Amino acid sequence: MKGFKLKRLEDILSPQDLKNLSIADLNGLAGEMRSKILVTVANNGGHLASNLGIVETTLAIHRVFNNPDDQIVFDVGHQCYAHKLLTGRHHQFHTLRQWQGISGFTNRKESNKDAFGAGHSGTSISAALGLAMANQLDGKKDYVIALVGDGSFTNGMIYEALNNCNKENLRLIIILNDNEMSISENVGGLSNYLSKIRNSQNYFNLKHHTQSFLHKIPLVGDGLVEGTRKFKKQLKKRVVAENFFEHLGLDYLGPVDGCDLKKLESVLSEAKSKSKCCLVHIHTVKGKGYPDAEEHPEMYHSSGPFDRDKGIAKKASEDNFSAMFGKIMVEAANSNDSICAITAAMTGGTGLDRFSQAHPRRFFDVGIAEEHAVTFAAGLSANGKTPVCAIYSTFVQRVYDQLIHDAAIQTLPLIMALDRCGLVPGDGITHQGIYDCSYLSSIPGIQIYSPETYDEMKISFTTCFEDKSLAVIRYPKGAEQQYDRSGCSHDGDLSYQDFSEVGKDAEHPEIVILTYGRITQNAYDAIQLLKANKQIRLIKLIKVYPLELEKIFSLMGQAKLVYILEEGIRSGGIGEKLAAAIAQNEDFKPAKLRIRAIENPLMEQGDLPDLYNCCGFLPAQIADEIIEIVGNK
Repeated sequence: MKGFKLKRLEDILSPQDLKNLSIADLNGLAGEMRSKILVTVANNGGHLASNLGIVETTLAIHRVFNNPDDQIVFDVGHQCYAHKLLTGRHHQFHTLRQWQGISGFTNRKESNKDAFGAGHSGTSISAALGLAMANQLDGKKDYVIALVGDGSFTNGMIYEALNNCNKENLRLIIILNDNEMSISENVGGLSNYLSKIRNSQNYFNLKHHTQSFLHKIPLVGDGLVEGTRKFKKQLKKRVVAENFFEHLGLDYLGPVDGCDLKKLESVLSEAKSKSKCCLVHIHTVKGKGYPDAEEHPEMYHSSGPFDRDKGIAKKASEDNFSAMFGKIMVEAANSNDSICAITAAMTGGTGLDRFSQAHPRRFFDVGIAEEHAVTFAAGLSANGKTPVCAIYSTFVQRVYDQLIHDAAIQTLPLIMALDRCGLVPGDGITHQGIYDCSYLSSIPGIQIYSPETYDEMKISFTTCFEDKSLAVIRYPKGAEQQYDRSGCSHDGDLSYQDFSEVGKDAEHPEIVILTYGRITQNAYDAIQLLKANKQIRLIKLIKVYPLELEKIFSLMGQAKLVYILEEGIRSGGIGEKLAAAIAQNEDFKPAKLRIRAIENPLMEQGDLPDLYNCCGFLPAQIADEIIEIVGNK
């Protein structure tokens, strides 16, 4: 790839520019696109392996169809890099995942070529079916194409959608990108041979020429065409059983090599000729064109910046909350044989790879099926196990119903380990872990912990293992923050830091800052800017819900200002809950109260400092706001 100069790629301003290129030109363009994707992801981080594998498929889709009239829906959305390069965003591609740059996912606000936004798995076929049905209702002849990875086929929503795709004259084409596992059990030697015949250019040419010839025969031509079609179907049923998709009433083509442009175009053209929804099954290679990603696709699914020559280091850092969670789980399970771990296709991401090796019988990766994961965990709990369900905060939004109906109502003990809580850089609007405290705190009987340090994390899990309750332990992406915590004292549920000057009335601070989680360091740094003139107490919650109000009020004393700092949405958050409790308390009425939380949760991608700046969370911003409220005296 080092030999490409990207000249051809720079000339592609829209998908229409692809129409007259030769296969040789397209293959050269595919190489240039891979080079561009690799350079950008190595610099910015992002999803590499799947995007390198889908280049030819994306080129073929744009050659056969007419985007944006023909709409393309990407499942999850993170395999859209080639699509962005071909749809007028080549010159902005270096800003991928950066603040005020282009998103790493499809985004309707970014381009009319992005038909539907997505950040969570399994939504594509439902959305594409809706788009196609709307077209049909309007009498439009445009196509809708859903590009779905085989991993997403573990999500139940896919099958809910497939069950409704058997509509006549529906211009919906589903492309199943199989880059890891076999979907169809009946793909053996003979069926592979038949698939090659069905998917060859000669087969399609012969089929179309034969049908055209038969149609021209007076009186009996149409009958002969229908007869040959029925004969072919009967012969196929005798030789090879119908697969799952055909039983659902879909036409099926494949499997086909997803990196063979000529064959892909033939198959997609054939799919357009169908009178109902057609599923095209393709095989691609994750990481294609970058040997290290081909050999270790799991490491390059989503990565931070890396050296292209050296690749990503094989050994992941142990200094992060995910790794610490894994250690805690292994140690706890060593002495408690009831502890089980469940994850939704995120074994490495959640830090459970070590647990999966140490206690394989008690480890369950259920695939991209978060709803199933939680109800399955509730079933384990009902029969005496201690389930810990590890899911990213953004994906826990899917399991609200299960937590209420299958855990809370039945008072079943269950621990939810929420990774990537708070603001998450890079992935952007669909992956921010900022909602969980707001909506999970409405679930009856739930307890929510938000440790800021590894020691607090251990305490939280130990407490939850002993309490046997419905509990959430939430923690951010990355490592614990490093700063002076010598003034911090714990009482089991709360810790606080008092930065009042020695000799003054430390029990009656002028200002109280209350916060929890990772953003505590920002509050600490803000206090360093203020403490020369202000008597300030910092209260850091570990158990954030239910609020230990009596203890909190005793620590607040008679402060003039209560400043609540929360790395989550304001609406329904811990700050608003505490503010409501203060308003109803007759004995404690601060002169002023301010909540600094996320007012506009629809933030795009960016680095953490950029996101903090947008929310007013930087230490200097916090200090300036406090000075504005209480004055500088």
